[in-house]
Amino acid sequence: MTTAAPDLWYNFIRAHRNLIREIERRLAEEKLPPYHWYDALWGIESGQNGTRRMHELADVMAIERYNLTRLVDRLEKDGLVIREKALDDGRGATARITEAGRALRKRMWKVYEQAVDELFLAEFDEEQKRVFAAALENASRNARQLLRPAQLKR
Repeated sequence: MTTAAPDLWYNFIRAHRNLIREIERRLAEEKLPPYHWYDALWGIESGQNGTRRMHELADVMAIERYNLTRLVDRLEKDGLVIREKALDDGRGATARITEAGRALRKRMWKVYEQAVDELFLAEFDEEQKRVFAAALENASRNARQLLRPAQLKR
């Protein structure tokens, strides 16, 4: 009798969806904005000098640019980021995190980090973390390499 192999892809997608839902629930419970705000604020803050070009931010977040524009509009309206024309390209724009944005991102991180530690990282020993992180990085690299030629055709 053979046992079916675990469906790693399905389990990964389902776990990701459920983890994000729980992180969203915990953020809401603390009266904090949704997860995608954290993602955007971290994407900007992690750029050079707390600034990132909008197209780079879309790539870092893996979000469509039209959705990103609306999100950054909201963050800017709330004083969390400042959008500016790119100095080297008049058509481009950058987003820069404000001190209020940094403070909010740090408050959100406390909730987010606890959920990740408790619900995800606790399931792995150090060697498993290393192997899984490397496999995910390889899969991500493979997908990025395949995307580049398609993006160049646009």
